[in-house]
Amino acid sequence: MDLDALGRRRLLALFAGSGAAAGGAYMFSGGQPADTDAIGAEESHRLAEAHAPTLYYGAREQWPATDPREYATERDGETIVDGFDALDGYTEDGREADYPHPTVFYHAIDYPDSSLSCVQFWIYSAFDQFSTNFHWHDWEVLHVFVDRSADGTATISDTEGSTTTGTDQSASVDTGEPVLFVASAHSRKVPNNEHLDPDVRRASIISEVGSHSSTLGVNARPTTFQRTAVDGLAPDISNDPIEVISGQASLPLAYGLPRDEGLILPYAIPEYDGDRLPEHDRLPNVRPGDLVPDELTVDSYGELASPPADIPEREGDVAFVPDTRADASADADARYELVDAEELRHIDAFTGPQLSFSFTVPEFVENAISGHITTVGVPWEQPRFDNPATDISDPQHRAALADRYEPIEAGGDVSRILGAVREATGADDAPGSNGVALLTPSIETVALLESDPEAVPSFSGVLAVEDPEEGEHQLTVNGAGMAPYSEKLTHEGGTTRAGVDGAIPMSANEDAVKIRGESAEGTTLESVALDDDFAGTVYDGRPPGEGGRFGIYVHREGAYTAEIRDDSGGRGARRVNPDADDEAIDLPEIETGKAALTNFLLRFLVETRLQAAALRDDENIDDVPTGQNIDDERVASVVATARENAGDLVDGIDDAVESLLDEADETDADDNGNEGNGGPGGGVAGIVRRVDAAVLVAVAARAAARDDRPDDADRRLESLRTRLSTVDESVEGEGLPGELASFVTRRTASVRSRIDAAIEADVETAS
Repeated sequence: MDLDALGRRRLLALFAGSGAAAGGAYMFSGGQPADTDAIGAEESHRLAEAHAPTLYYGAREQWPATDPREYATERDGETIVDGFDALDGYTEDGREADYPHPTVFYHAIDYPDSSLSCVQFWIYSAFDQFSTNFHWHDWEVLHVFVDRSADGTATISDTEGSTTTGTDQSASVDTGEPVLFVASAHSRKVPNNEHLDPDVRRASIISEVGSHSSTLGVNARPTTFQRTAVDGLAPDISNDPIEVISGQASLPLAYGLPRDEGLILPYAIPEYDGDRLPEHDRLPNVRPGDLVPDELTVDSYGELASPPADIPEREGDVAFVPDTRADASADADARYELVDAEELRHIDAFTGPQLSFSFTVPEFVENAISGHITTVGVPWEQPRFDNPATDISDPQHRAALADRYEPIEAGGDVSRILGAVREATGADDAPGSNGVALLTPSIETVALLESDPEAVPSFSGVLAVEDPEEGEHQLTVNGAGMAPYSEKLTHEGGTTRAGVDGAIPMSANEDAVKIRGESAEGTTLESVALDDDFAGTVYDGRPPGEGGRFGIYVHREGAYTAEIRDDSGGRGARRVNPDADDEAIDLPEIETGKAALTNFLLRFLVETRLQAAALRDDENIDDVPTGQNIDDERVASVVATARENAGDLVDGIDDAVESLLDEADETDADDNGNEGNGGPGGGVAGIVRRVDAAVLVAVAARAAARDDRPDDADRRLESLRTRLSTVDESVEGEGLPGELASFVTRRTASVRSRIDAAIEADVETAS
């Protein structure tokens, strides 16, 4: 996206969208919404009393469940709850009472011609503050799907530990037994927290600090979240495991509770019109200390050198129980009133001005995009209010209910974009700064589609964007203290994996360097791939930007091959090996075609030869020129050295290559005490000679490509492949130290893939 051409006003309008937490239905292909009937007031109340949850809040929570009616006003003939009024009024009330006006609203519906009913519990908070995602008002919901047939009941226990048998109590037929809990996650853009066929009558809701995302507590420890079975506890969710990164372990796809799962989750500070929210004159009772506490927040994602390490985990269990429960624990912190949602229907709107957040999008020239999050709508205008089945985010859960209850349609797969952040660090088995490793991240991150106004938080490092529109998108990921990641992608429904087969590598700001490049003049950039010698591919996609220019952040300890593809299918490559003090590396126009790729192969082999010689001579490998620092003069020098090492009596390049290989064989067999020891002489020296031979073959291949002799160029390239095999065989035979052996074989593997590309390429170069 060319932000300058688009214009700031239009950009902000694009991000503003039409609604945030109001949301539509989860989109399952092939399914149709079921018809429902509202349940009468008396029966609804009985259902609500039977299934009302216990709410657990963290000690740092500022806005637990309350009653928005306390802050309603009349304006222009309508009854509204204004965001300023609710936040300021609740804060003022909080000076007099720890938990002002604790209330939960319920709504119950029947699915006709079946024994299935659903009672919903709607929970209102005066404000939502989260990681670059905050808004006035907040509605969370728990759907309790119940079977109200006598033979559908079972022996279950409640979360307080007592046991009841539904078939032994006449009331159980009326109030039913739970078959599915669905607890709302963030803004209906991430998977809900769900549990099929729970062993408890009542769910506990564990509310995320600040955001109030609701996860379930259904096992023997209802105050903490367990994604999978641990410490003898059953999982709190039954969402289907999904393979997020191709070939890696599956993970139950639900938002859960990140801070209960060990990852740091920094919060942001909301702003309005460029000022921090507590400074607004319409909030006279709100002070900075009335927002999420400072120890959970960061001022700026981009200004941190590295991810914060001192943000505390969720602490405390502030319990809210319904005031109708006689058996509830006497030491509950608050008792909430159960109120029919019909008592809210006189409210026309929940209003408030749009609050801002910022996302940094890495392009050739950096752009900080300011967006907006809109206020929520009223619950009864959302599809899930009258048809809660539309809020089931797990397709296996929907299919299970469809199998039992005719009104529910199974549908198909949900539509989603998936990815998992991986944090780049220097690879332990790479010599010097010549490779990275990808590890589980230390913090949670947030992602944004340019087509959507809401940022989506990660959970266990996973980013799941539910129900994106089909078509072209730009996905950007930011993390506190981390350099941003961004790519363009095409979503065609079903599951689209972002990043590299689902992996999204990111680096700490202090370790990040920006690679800036562009395709040759007259060509359009189709995609960019960045391959590290040790981690493999760390970027493969369409970076944001226009005019063939791109900017991508990588870890500075990597050794990369940057490969571009243009709109005609041409491929070109450049070598990049960042220096310790680089902030950005500018690559000149990257040409495509056979000549360009053979030139790349020669430079890559020259770099490999210089580094292998440094290892042979026991020098610091980071002190030799590599990557973008390999200029024509350096190439000429290494080629001249290779020719000199071949001897004066050789006739032509083929004889020179054979002479070098013979010398390498003699070096390997040298009985001087250094054989295969990875030091001067012996194994490393033989490898240097073999790389010399490969360099000379690459010189011949480049000359043939430049002279428009494609058949000769391809013959030389095939010969180069053969020569590289002798390098690998030498590594295996010499028993080199693991670090050196891995360095050499990873380099030869990278060269082989570029040989294939060069053979397939046309002779012409882009110009």
